[in-house]
Amino acid sequence: MAEYEAYILGLNMAVHMNIQELLVISDSDLLVHQVQGEWATKNSKILPYLHHVQALKRRFMKIEFRLLPRIHNEFANALTTLSPMIQHPDMNYIDLIRVRIHNQPAYYAHVEEEVDGKP
Repeated sequence: MAEYEAYILGLNMAVHMNIQELLVISDSDLLVHQVQGEWATKNSKILPYLHHVQALKRRFMKIEFRLLPRIHNEFANALTTLSPMIQHPDMNYIDLIRVRIHNQPAYYAHVEEEVDGKP
């Protein structure tokens, strides 16, 4: 249910930002296949979430859900670790986390080559 709530929050944000085309990358195999209609669910607690996501999908001209293996999702793993530590009075509000993507590794400018004659 928590993963569906995260999906719904993200989709709502995209709708409010008037985004027309969206790529959703997730490490939840179950959720991606359910949302794409490939797997069914009979869980009565999950069905309202699934129906809400399906309704939100119709708000986009193009939306794609792509599966990313959990082992390759270090950023999500870090957020999962940090999320219980964050206390916010309004539970429906999430502060933006700014992520900067650099063209080169961060260590590149801070490491000097030490010549030792070995490859």
